[in-house]
Formats: sequence, structure tokens, C-alpha cells
Amino acid sequence: MAFESIDALQKTLANKVFKYAKDSKKKAAGRALGTLVEIITFYTLHMWNLRDHVVIERSVPEFANPDILHNVEFSLHPIRARHEVEIAPLSLPLTAAKIKHQLPFLQETTVKSTQSNQVLSKDSVKRNATILVESETGPVIANVDTLSDSNCRLIVCELSTDPFAIFECKRVGVEEGMKKGPQTIEKAKQGAYVARSVSSLQKVRLRNGQFQGVIEQPDGSFRTGLYDKVLRAVIDSSSVVEFAGFILTVGVVSNHGNWFTSDNHNKELRVLAQSYDWLLFLTDAGLSQFIDRLLLNPTTELEPAREAFLASYPRSSGTNRFTKVRMAVDADEALRSYFTAHEAEVETWFNVISPHDGTIGNLQVDLRKLAAKGR
Repeated sequence: MAFESIDALQKTLANKVFKYAKDSKKKAAGRALGTLVEIITFYTLHMWNLRDHVVIERSVPEFANPDILHNVEFSLHPIRARHEVEIAPLSLPLTAAKIKHQLPFLQETTVKSTQSNQVLSKDSVKRNATILVESETGPVIANVDTLSDSNCRLIVCELSTDPFAIFECKRVGVEEGMKKGPQTIEKAKQGAYVARSVSSLQKVRLRNGQFQGVIEQPDGSFRTGLYDKVLRAVIDSSSVVEFAGFILTVGVVSNHGNWFTSDNHNKELRVLAQSYDWLLFLTDAGLSQFIDRLLLNPTTELEPAREAFLASYPRSSGTNRFTKVRMAVDADEALRSYFTAHEAEVETWFNVISPHDGTIGNLQVDLRKLAAKGR
């Protein structure tokens, strides 16, 4: 790694990229690092061909307790139907209302409309996973697939309301003169609470320290056993009804300066590791490598993404073109191409904290199994 720590990397960003900002390290550079963690997570899901399942920043209810909702970075939903829509000639901005005219069924199923959402703006910024409408059976989302000067090809997916997996990103910056971020434990507790409350598969700690898994079945009986074994049975089952309400919970944490390392867990990391089904650690080396190639020693293949990043942090006010939700078209193409071309390398950026014997490959297989089941 080219930097002593993520804290050192953050200082370098502050000095080289955000030196104009009044509080460059704590605010501008810190927020940028958080955004980059989310970007890496999103394009990893894209790389795994899961884009059309993803809804961004959607509220997920606690299991059997819909009065309490939790906003998560990414929720992955079964696809009930998939449509290819071509808009030609293309007139920008491309709004949800324009797309709905191409899909008459949306007029009949709408519960909540988001007609003002721009799937593609006049200045060539796309909105990932744009929710066109909320129906009784789930959200209908649109993603720009291919684009030219004269037409746009969209993938529109009718998704189930209940997700089969969620991904949450957690990163805490270190302030000057402090050894760890003051909000680290609070973020860990919040993430742990969400991970333990949204799924029908519940954890009960035994006297020996192990976890028992408990899930109620349709007839009111309970499926129980060691948590890992019940989890495996739920994922491998071909039945959707038998284990209704199950959500695979995945956490992505970063900054070894705060969370210690994948081999030396502090309290916060232990809290998260025992709460999420999967806990991934975005390594210092991985995050550093991506930022180095994107910003500090930019590569040609990521140049459009670098330009979008810098345009999103101007000296004066401007429009953000580099987030998990809104991304410049050419930057999106560059990132998709980069992650696909460097898939094996990107996967080494992540350490699996839990389960202890899990691999990134195992997680991909599990997500694809859940995606294929439908709801």
C-alpha cells in the first residue's frame, strides 16, 4: 500500500484534492472516502450481474413490525418481470413520466408515482435504480443500459417488495489528535440492530457462546439448529413460502485505523461480525489502490470517473455527478468497464470477517441462489 494508513490517505486527499476547503480533512475528504466505499460496493454488485435487483437507499421494515423502518444503502429484490424499453428519438431530460408512457401497465398498478425523477438529465447524469412507481407488489425500477445521441435503451424491472438481501456500508474517519472516530461504536450498534431485526431468521445466544437459529414456518412450527446450519438450509431451500421473510444481511466496513484489522478485532468489529450474516472488510490496500488509480495517479481507463469526481467537489456550488445514486454517464461506463476488467483484483480488496470460513465466491453463489428463487 502506498500509504501508511487510511488516515494518511485522507490527509493526502485533503492536501491534493480538497486543499481549497475550509475543513478539508474532516468534511470534504472524509465524506469523499465514505462515498468511495459506497461506489466500490455498488459497482462490485454490478460486476456480479446483480444491478437489476438493486434498490438504493430504500426503507426496509423490521420483520413482522412494519411500523419501524430502516434505511439501508442497498437492498436486493427478486425480479418479478423484466422489460426492455427503447426511447427514440431521445429528448432530455428523460423522466419517469416519459418512460411510463412506454409501459401502459404502470398506469394501472401505481400506488405511488415518482414522475419527476430524472433517469437521465440534460447534462448526461444518470440516476441508478430509478424508482418509476411503487406498486402493491413492489417497486418498479429503471436502469440506463445503453445510450447514444439518438436513443436510450432501458431495463425496467418489476421487483418484489421484500428484499432477499441488504448491503450496508460503515466507515468512520479519525479526527486530528484522536486514535479512533468518536462515533465508531454508535455506528456499530446501529448497524448491528438493523442486521438483527430485519430478517425472519433470528439469532439466540446459547450458554456456550454459540448462536442458535430460529425461524417460524407457515404452520407455526419452528425450524431450529445452530445458526450457520439453519442459514445454509434456508439459502439452499427451493421453497420460498417455507422461509418467507428471510433477508441475507451483508455489512461492508472500512478503515483499519478505526476497526483494527481483519485479524485483530476490536469491540466494534466484533459487534458487527456477530450481527451480520456476512461482514466484509474493504481493506486499506484495496481502497488505497482504487483512490490512487482514480485520483492521485489516474489511469486512462478511469479518467472520465476522475473528471466526474472532481466536478462534484467544486470550489463553488455545483451538481454532484459521482455518487451511488447519481453518476455521470461516461463515468459510469468507465467504472463498469474497470470493475469487469479487474474482477479478480477487485475481489481481493475485500476480506471476509464472518462467516469465518466464507469466501467472496461463496457470497456470490448465495446471492445468486436467493435472486433465482423469486418471491
